[in-house]
Amino acid sequence: MAVSNDLAGKVILVTGASRGIGYASAIEAARRGAHVVAVARTVGGLEELDDEIRDSGSSTTLVPLDLRDGDAIDRLGAAIFERWGALDGLVANAGQLGVLSPLPHVSPEDFDKVIAVNVTANYRLLRSCDLLLRQADAGRAVFVSSSSARSARPYWGLYAASKAAVDAMVKSYAGEVRADQGARQCVLPRRGAHRDAGQGDARGRPGNAADACRYRAQADRPAEPHAQGEWQTVRYEHRGIRRDLRPTPGQ
Repeated sequence: MAVSNDLAGKVILVTGASRGIGYASAIEAARRGAHVVAVARTVGGLEELDDEIRDSGSSTTLVPLDLRDGDAIDRLGAAIFERWGALDGLVANAGQLGVLSPLPHVSPEDFDKVIAVNVTANYRLLRSCDLLLRQADAGRAVFVSSSSARSARPYWGLYAASKAAVDAMVKSYAGEVRADQGARQCVLPRRGAHRDAGQGDARGRPGNAADACRYRAQADRPAEPHAQGEWQTVRYEHRGIRRDLRPTPGQ
């Protein structure tokens, strides 16, 4: 089978890249020619990913990072801007199951940890990567959801609540970017979509994370970012609206 290079020259950020869906998405994106920015807490898993990607002839940037550190996510966005100026794809895969327990028995600490990784971290990623995605020719954001968001089975309440929150947040964000004259989309992959490598659905929409990142749309490219100093401000100006994103003070 011929190897497709349809992601050649693209930069794709993958969270939870040290194993599972994130690992597979990173490998697939790299196989198609993308440079993968791989984020995970597990250094060993990232190093294994790096070895496999390099063996395939592609390249990666490893970012050992706890996504509960929102300031570090902001610094990551700044670093991507300084190096590449744009981001072609975001695969927000990292998640935490937490405890399976009657809700009254879930400790506040366990509750906060799951919400921090599954909800707050994804908000911080959107906040830091939105302008970078808009600078790409056809930026794509892919968020991995779960059927638990709809089934809400007993004892799965914490995880289900976190995934339902992500579903609502991403659907709202998708509507915002569509309204901003962009056909860019956020994808909540259907169950098992990560197994459909290289395939889309009947309408030609992406069937997995790597497909979503390469899925094209006809939309005007926003203005180029304006940098002051060593990345003090990213300025996005589109349809008469100016938006500035500044790093957290002290970065």
